[in-house]
Amino acid sequence: MTGPTPVSRPRLSDATLATLPSAVARPAYERAAIRIGIVHLGAGAFHRAHQAVYFDDALALDPDWAVCAVSLRNPDVRDALRPQGGLYTLAILGQMPQLRIVGALRGVLCARDEAAAVLARLADPAVRLVTLTVTEKGYCLVGDRLDFAHPDIVHDLATPDAPVSAIGHIVAGLARRRAAGHAPYTVLSCDNLADNGVRLRRAVLDFAQRLDPALADWIAAEVAFPRSMVDSITPATDDALRNRVADALGEDDAWPVQREPYTQWVVEDRFCNGRPPLERVGVTLSDDIAGFDRAKLRLLNGPHSALAYLGLLLGLETVADAMRHPGLAAFVERLMREDIAPTLDVPVGLDLDAYIGAILDRFRNPAIAHRLAQIAWDGSQKLPVRLLGTIRDALAAGRPIDRLCLPIAAWMHFVRRQARDGVALVDPMADSLAKIGREATGEAEDVARFLVLREVFGEAAGEAAIVDAIARGYAALCRQSESAIAS
Repeated sequence: MTGPTPVSRPRLSDATLATLPSAVARPAYERAAIRIGIVHLGAGAFHRAHQAVYFDDALALDPDWAVCAVSLRNPDVRDALRPQGGLYTLAILGQMPQLRIVGALRGVLCARDEAAAVLARLADPAVRLVTLTVTEKGYCLVGDRLDFAHPDIVHDLATPDAPVSAIGHIVAGLARRRAAGHAPYTVLSCDNLADNGVRLRRAVLDFAQRLDPALADWIAAEVAFPRSMVDSITPATDDALRNRVADALGEDDAWPVQREPYTQWVVEDRFCNGRPPLERVGVTLSDDIAGFDRAKLRLLNGPHSALAYLGLLLGLETVADAMRHPGLAAFVERLMREDIAPTLDVPVGLDLDAYIGAILDRFRNPAIAHRLAQIAWDGSQKLPVRLLGTIRDALAAGRPIDRLCLPIAAWMHFVRRQARDGVALVDPMADSLAKIGREATGEAEDVARFLVLREVFGEAAGEAAIVDAIARGYAALCRQSESAIAS
């Protein structure tokens, strides 16, 4: 007995665009007329679901800003997308799911085995912008400076014409342009890294100075490194997405990507060789990237942690589940509007009320299964920057802090429960936390055991008002999580 005959479908390509169902959005420009003006290092899912979509919109206004996407080591993206002419599908996961074909990629390379092609593209005077999503480790930093002991940096300084690191590629491309008398490109970091443009510039100059001081002087004088902030949840591609996309298109797409409907990109308007019409496609241009970063950290990441620790105490599994709990949803909204928002110096261009509303909508989105247990990871590292700074600012301004301190108390209960149940913590301080958790009794006195962790609490551990507020929250959660959240 044989199974069903496999469905034979055409492969997504320029030739098949016209045959797609009308509900599938397609590029709003002639792909044959666009020209590569951007090289992107790090051709992962986030770039293809985020920046490349903005560039796709910009190409309908200016054809000179198509993208050559470069994977530094792994050829998988190139091998999947090159047969499709760089086309891929974006699935937008909302109440009404949408599919869109993105055509911004006009080249897809892998530096590991196409090094000459990558360097030639970086040297091309038509390329005026280089963007990066290589994650923090891709910058090869130690602290805020370049790590000259990093194996990739050691390699690239020894063989600068055959780089393997992102920093090595950027400098190699700039060196070629300087030697040819061409204008440099702007280098724009799109990674979630504080002061990303400043730190990238410093790393590039450190490398160039060691290689060629004259080149470093030219880069310092001529090249722009704008700061930026990016935001959008981008779940990994899986076979379920591939099958869903293939069924909807009637065509196979080797590597579709997916994200939530919300997307944000804030960029410092400091470019040295022209730029795409970013402000016309939804990008916020601002000199106050730190202000937008702080708003995101406090209004998105802080409440995320609150939902995680309080939701887990209530037996919930995902952010959407937590937002369906009336008491917890109301608590988080009050936390954002009444306790966190007043601590912010709102940057020009940010509508705070609309931003809070958009975050709450994101939290409610049932199409994104963001697990609370995953958000709860690394609490010892996250809570100091997500909540404790807000607590201290609120206290200094004479505002109440009990609601802000309740998620801290919930984290302590989370650690205690994990230790009690023999569940390993995912946290750099897991051993110390597990010891405290095993010693905790579920009484208010437990708070003092946690406050000895100066790496977490710092000076806050000595501020009586904060200690008392955490202790009140911890005791209330000992009695009844539901009533503590509702209070």
